[in-house]
Amino acid sequence: MKLLEGKTALITGANRGIGKSIAIKFAGFGANIAFSDIQYNDDSIKLEQELAAFGVKAKGYASDASSFTDSEDLISRVMEDFTTIDVLVNNAGITRDNLLLRMTEQDWDKVINVNLKSVFNLTKAIQKVMIKQRFGSIINMSSVVGVEGNSGQSNYAASKAGIIGFTKSIAQELGSRNIRCNAIAPGYIETEMTAKLPQEFRDQWIKDIPMKRAGTPDDVANLALFLASDLSSYITGQAIPVCGGLHT
Repeated sequence: MKLLEGKTALITGANRGIGKSIAIKFAGFGANIAFSDIQYNDDSIKLEQELAAFGVKAKGYASDASSFTDSEDLISRVMEDFTTIDVLVNNAGITRDNLLLRMTEQDWDKVINVNLKSVFNLTKAIQKVMIKQRFGSIINMSSVVGVEGNSGQSNYAASKAGIIGFTKSIAQELGSRNIRCNAIAPGYIETEMTAKLPQEFRDQWIKDIPMKRAGTPDDVANLALFLASDLSSYITGQAIPVCGGLHT
């Protein structure tokens, strides 16, 4: 039996990067996959086909994770199509980097809404489903920046730190219902998002990593697989770094 066989996972922000890698990893271990992104486009169709090749059910949805009503509607649509959601991965996220001196209110609000409010939206919408099932694993994507901060990323750091506090609180609220909630805190992971960073910044970050390499989306997906599976059935309320020793 595959590790996630018979389970259904919902992954937000999954058209690319870490979210896409998690979707592929989960499908490879037998999970049916519902995934969302701000748009349903060619990337969504290609991912559906790639996931279906594992012999699982896969469907993409257009949904704005920062919208409360969109999030409630997404959960309803996924339940109609899959009848259960066993794992939620809150992965949707953006950056709008700048020094606070130059950061606009719009850049602050956008990052907080997409990165942090989305976690509230989806978790609140799905909790009734998981409480009724008396089972569930919620995985929130934080960052080592949410633990240590980073110059020029005060909005991003605040959103990711908020996710950790939210995760620990929900783990306490829902633990008695057999619902677990954990956070993953990636370090420097090679994705389309980090590829936009200046080369000198990327070189310096790698220099500071004890393992002397950037992480891959698959490194993060491996931890997500563990947290989604019954292998982690007694682990909740944790923020686990995937950073090559950058944060210890």
